[in-house]
Amino acid sequence: MSSSTPQGLTRFNTADAGEAQAALHEVCASRAWGSSILARRPYATADALFAASDAAMAELTADDLAEAMAGHPPIGRPKPGDATSNREQSGMAGASDELRTEMLELNLSYQEKFGHVFLICASGRTGEQMRDAIRNRIDNTLEQEREIVRVELGKINRIRLNRIAEGEPA
Repeated sequence: MSSSTPQGLTRFNTADAGEAQAALHEVCASRAWGSSILARRPYATADALFAASDAAMAELTADDLAEAMAGHPPIGRPKPGDATSNREQSGMAGASDELRTEMLELNLSYQEKFGHVFLICASGRTGEQMRDAIRNRIDNTLEQEREIVRVELGKINRIRLNRIAEGEPA
C-alpha cells in the first residue's frame, strides 16, 4: 500500500480478522455484509472500501437487510450511551416534544406496516426532514421500501466506514 493510504485504513487492513470483524459489526449488523468486506481486504483507498461496501450491500438478501436494520435504533430514540446513534441522530436533539411524539407515532406505524424500524441516513437532517421522510415513505410497498432501506444503509455504512478509514471509532 502506498503512503497515501489513510492511517485508519492501514490499521483496518492489518487488523486480525476478529478485530476487523468487530469494527465492521459496529458499522453494519449484517454478518453477510461484514464477511464480504473482510474477505476483500486489503483496501488501497477509502474509495475502494466504499465500492466494496456498495457491492456487498447490493448482494444482501431480505433476511440480511433485516439483520442490518436490527442494529439501528428508532429515529428519535438513540441507544443510551451509544455515541454513534447520538451523533447520527443529532437532528432530533433539539426537537420539540410535539415532534418527538409525532415521530414516535410514525415510527410505530411504520414498524407495524414493514416489520422493522424506519431507517434513514439521519446525519445532517433535521427532525422535521426525518418526519417528512417517514410520512412520504409510509405509503410505499414492502418492495419499494426494502430498496430505499438498502440505499439508506449504504449511505450510513459509507459514513461509518469513512470514520474507520480516517482512524476514528466507527
